[in-house]
Amino acid sequence: MDVERRPGRRGRVARGPAEDSGPVAGFARRLWELKRAAGDPSYDRMRDEYGALASKSALSAAARGERLPSWETSWEFVRVLAAGVLGGDEDEVRHEWRGEWERARDALTGAAPEPVPERSRRTAFVLAGAVALVLVAALVFVFAAPFGSEPAAPVGDASEFVADVTVPDGSEVAAGSTFVKTWEFRNAGTVGWVGRYLVRAGSFGNPGECGTPERVPVPQTAPGEHVRVSVEVRAPDSPGHCQVYWKMADDQGHILLPNTRAVFFSVRVI
Repeated sequence: MDVERRPGRRGRVARGPAEDSGPVAGFARRLWELKRAAGDPSYDRMRDEYGALASKSALSAAARGERLPSWETSWEFVRVLAAGVLGGDEDEVRHEWRGEWERARDALTGAAPEPVPERSRRTAFVLAGAVALVLVAALVFVFAAPFGSEPAAPVGDASEFVADVTVPDGSEVAAGSTFVKTWEFRNAGTVGWVGRYLVRAGSFGNPGECGTPERVPVPQTAPGEHVRVSVEVRAPDSPGHCQVYWKMADDQGHILLPNTRAVFFSVRVI
């Protein structure tokens, strides 16, 4: 696996398997890129906070590219990141990634293996997931008091995207320039927004990423009110594109609306 050094971080950081080293590595590379785009959460967080119904070791092995993961493991990896964190439509995400997985499988074997009946496969996986959820629920019940847990989003909390106020998606910006992106939202719930932020949750960029703060404040907003949130962005020095995703969080960095589609900006750098 290739490595790179990132400014401000110690040691060597995994760069992911080389895409041109075979179908398994190519599929793993796309999983790795998805994980990075979703903010590079740990495998523990993918499993425990985001709800992936697969073990930490299985999720980790899927992105190493040593062998092709099962579709069930692949889907849990993709579901919590592409649909859960980045806000993609679950049916569309499933269709796209199932195709990617099948192409890797067929390239690896030369022919598709005898398929397990969909109903049997789904039944077995649902039963396994149900057992896992029961065990997790039991552990939470036993250990919640002494160890605590992630705070739950307030009941009635909801956000609605209204408009791109500045720099619509697809806008062209000069390489190395600075611009301000502003969105408008409506507090669509029954809970007032106090002490909230938009936190950077992932990005795509080629050849470089747009530079932004890690978080920007959300002004205090009562239920039913509209609010505008702005972030200052520095474009990469070379032409390409960048797309950065944001999620609402509290002042401790806890994501408050995990099932709400991420907001983002997307620009062409010229």
